[in-house]
Formats: sequence, structure tokens, C-alpha cells
Amino acid sequence: MNLRTRRDSPQWPKLIGTAAASSLATLFIVRNFFPAEKKVRHSITARYKVGDDTFVRTMGHLLGPPLVKGNKITPLENGDEIFPAMLNAIRSAQHTITFENFLFREGEVSDAFAEALAERARNGVKVHFLQDALGCDAVHGRAMKLMKRAGVAVEIFRFVYFSRINFRTHRKILVIDGTLGFIGGVGIADDWKGNGRTPGLWRDTHYQVRGPVVAQLQQAFMDNWLETRAELLHGDPYFPKQECAGEQLCQIFKSSAGEGSDSGRLMLLVSIAAARHHIRIANAYFIPDNLTMRTLLEALHRGVKIEIITPGPDIDARIVRAVGKALWKPLLKAGARIYEYQPARFHSKYLLVDDCWASVGSANLDNRSMSLNEEANLNVLDKQFVTSHAKVFEDDKSRSREVSLQDWRNRPWEEKIKGRMMSVFRSQM
Repeated sequence: MNLRTRRDSPQWPKLIGTAAASSLATLFIVRNFFPAEKKVRHSITARYKVGDDTFVRTMGHLLGPPLVKGNKITPLENGDEIFPAMLNAIRSAQHTITFENFLFREGEVSDAFAEALAERARNGVKVHFLQDALGCDAVHGRAMKLMKRAGVAVEIFRFVYFSRINFRTHRKILVIDGTLGFIGGVGIADDWKGNGRTPGLWRDTHYQVRGPVVAQLQQAFMDNWLETRAELLHGDPYFPKQECAGEQLCQIFKSSAGEGSDSGRLMLLVSIAAARHHIRIANAYFIPDNLTMRTLLEALHRGVKIEIITPGPDIDARIVRAVGKALWKPLLKAGARIYEYQPARFHSKYLLVDDCWASVGSANLDNRSMSLNEEANLNVLDKQFVTSHAKVFEDDKSRSREVSLQDWRNRPWEEKIKGRMMSVFRSQM
């Protein structure tokens, strides 16, 4: 008779299983929440100013591709302008379409894009669509099926990439025939319909790009396409000879969780450090890290005027808003003016410095965009462009409520507690 009790039975299978699960959990946490790359922590001092030759060279060498001449950038405001321009461009494609996107929700807008992309693919255009997994509510939905049946090359970014699930592509890149590009913050969803003044819908800005800088935008798409499909797209259909389209000096720079992970942050820090007169920030999720905060305060102390527009109470991430607002006291005390957009949800992302330098694109001013996500921004050195964009800022400001230091002190206790408690997760916001 076997008198061995249950307690005496071998425990090693359970121990091995427990150890394996613990190891996987540790790998997941370490890989996703504690990136190994070191970040710049020391103060940034610029003895040159925005627009100087030294500034231009620094940005070119620091961020990768140089600033190139001969471009024309056309701002597009809200879904009423953005979606028709993008759809018309897609329908005009003759050779290639490359499209990288973060948020894709099934509805009228996503159906319109899927149908336009599918129609071009059926007519022989080579269409490549790269969609982030977490930003899509229907990876196997009707729009995706329609595109695949039509011959669109569809890839889902990090769908089951367990060890790097925290690192997403937040880039919004569309390139038509290698000569016409779009970049900005818009999502492919019905939430972006309208004129930016409807509660529950998004106020956003996107940019149409022509000229030599489109090749840099195409390369930013290729960066993630190679990572996902490992397929080289090259030659004239993707990188044709670029013609001069305007007079603007521009640069596309990209950042990611690995190579170039600090590019967006360094661009921001150097731009602030080199500012001498005026900084305008419009951003959907404003949670500056300690060094960015210190650099902003140093700019205020040397007499730079700083104005910031953030979302108001109509926002999809109230915790993020509470954590961001918890950081405002030093800025308000030093003289920064902060405004909350009122009519709708605010999703624009643009930085204007000294009426000659602009950075626009997909990056939010938070740690997720600065250190974790795949991002792409367009930098423009052009007084006329920035002067015109400053009018957009003033229009956004006119629809916003200024928050004084006393207003900040009097914000609801619930918001104060939420902001203080959740600030421990600031690195993930």
C-alpha cells in the first residue's frame, strides 16, 4: 500500500511553475516600466538663441536628419479640414501610400479611410497601413477586413509583443507617392469630427507637408514598417526626387523607446533653453518631468514669457489632468500663464518659440511621449509660419479660461488628492 500522503508528494512541478511565472512577471515589469536607457538630468544652458546658425546646426546633428530648405507646410484645423484633405490625398495616389496610425475606432470616419485605401489598392496602388494594437478597437473588424481583402498590406504594431507591450507607436504619418505628407495629432475616429468646439469631440491640428522634408517623413514610417514586417520599401515609388515646394526650413525627427528615446525631450529642452522672448505651448497632456520643469522656470527667471494651453474639464483622462495640474504651482508663481480650453476636448500639440521656431506633431509633453512611445514631430524654422500659427494659439486662448495661482489653490479637494496620490505613476503618463 502506498502510504505517501498528499503532503509528501513531490512539489517541484509547482515550484518550477511558480518560478517561471515570477520570472515572466519580473521581466514584464522591468522591461516595460523601468527602461534601461539613461536620461539627461543636468541643467541645459544655451549660449545661442533660437534661429541662430548654431541652433540650426545643433538641432540637425542632435536629432538626426538636418533641417532642409524648400518646404511648404499647411496647417489643418480640426476634423472639418483634416479628414477631407487626407481622404482627397489618398484618392489621388498613383503609386504608393504609406500610413502609420495610433488611434483607429470603427465608425463613419474609419470606414471612409478604409474604403479609400481599399479602392486605391484594387487599382494597383501599393498601400501599406501600420496600426498600433492598443489604439485600435477592432483589429479584426470590418474596416481591417475590407482593406486586407482589397490587397492593402496591413500590419498591427506589437499586437502580441509581451515583453514590450508598454511601448506603442503614437506616430501619425501619411505619405502619398513619396511627395505629399501629413503629420499631426488626429485620430481616425468619429470623435474628431467637427470644428473643435463641440463638447465630447476633439479640437486638434494636423499639417500637410510638401517638399524635401517629405522624404524624412517617409523614412520615419519606414523605421517602424521594417521593425514590424521587415520589408524594405525603396526606390522612386517611395523616395522620388523632391522638388522645391516653398521657402520653409524644416526637419522631421523621430523618437522611440530604444534608439533616439530622448530625442523629443532633448528637442524640447534645447528649444526652451535657447528661447529669449516668448514660448507658447499647446498640449493635450502636459506633465513635464523635473528637468523640463526646471528649464521652464529658468526661462521665466531670465524674462521669457511663457503661455500654456491645456485641456479643460472635458477630457478623456481626468487622472492625467489632475497629476499635471499638481505641478503648476512653481510655474504660476514664476509668472507663467496657463489656460484650460473650454468648448471641447483639447488634443493639439504644438510648440512656438520666439516667433520663428515651431515643433508640431504627435508628441505630448509627458513621459509617455518623451521616453516610451514611438513619436514623430515636424520642426519648422520660419517666421511667417510661426507668426501665422501664433494666431491659432490666440484663437485657442480666447476659448480658454486662465487659471490663476489662487484658482489653482482653490481647485477641488478630490482633484488635489487624486493628483498627489497618482503622481507616483507619473512616469507612465
